[in-house]
Amino acid sequence: MLLDKLTETVSYIRSRSSLKPKVGIILGSGLGAFVQHLKIDAKIPFNEIPHFVSTSVEGHQGNLILGTVDDQPIIALQGRLHYYEGHSMDTVVYPTRTMALLGIENLILTNSAGGFGDTMQAGDFMIIEDHINLMGINPLMGPNLKQLGPRFPDMTEAYDKKFVELMEKTFQDMNCRYHKGIYCGVTGPTYETPAEVRYLKLIGGKAVGMSTVPEAIAANHLGLRVAALSCITNLAAGISRNKLSHEEVTENAKKVEQQFVDFLKSFLSKIS
Repeated sequence: MLLDKLTETVSYIRSRSSLKPKVGIILGSGLGAFVQHLKIDAKIPFNEIPHFVSTSVEGHQGNLILGTVDDQPIIALQGRLHYYEGHSMDTVVYPTRTMALLGIENLILTNSAGGFGDTMQAGDFMIIEDHINLMGINPLMGPNLKQLGPRFPDMTEAYDKKFVELMEKTFQDMNCRYHKGIYCGVTGPTYETPAEVRYLKLIGGKAVGMSTVPEAIAANHLGLRVAALSCITNLAAGISRNKLSHEEVTENAKKVEQQFVDFLKSFLSKIS
């Protein structure tokens, strides 16, 4: 059933564009403006794609875009689905699986996150080296489809080490503030309590958010190489002096938009 749906979805998207990208990008909260720098071949709203679901969160426009950056073909998801919206995990990772069946080999995940690493400031970036799944669920639960991947995927290198090195070099070349660390994935939609943030720091985390982990797991199951980047759009509860809000997240993402675009363009050129 799932494979039949994916086949129908892939066929529809291929009917809209002949591009064959090897790289897919998922753009997180407030980071969708990157698509303005693409030479667009096809822009398809999620609600026009068979078996896709529309986004419902501000800052997630909900478009699948095929285009080129400096002649390199890519697929970009302008927005993503979240578990806290009430979707099943199958629905959350459906776009990731679609991109894999369209032929991508590399997946770049981006998100806005709350930071609590030492010296972190709102507007910094964090290269994700690993994650801790605190969502209480895994997108691979249920019968395994061997056509997508193995029953028990290895997650030793969930985030490709060579990509981590290239991301670090890219930020160094840009002379841009960055960190490396572990991303903690939680369900949301509430922000964390100060006690929860102290716990996350105790277990080794440096940033927390409500996305990315499901897509990273699904991507590893599919055999994709994964890179992931957090935009630290706010300091986490108990560290920030302000009450947390989604408006703060989108506003701070907007402030570093140009740095984010410059980073992605440079990183893409390195993995082309």
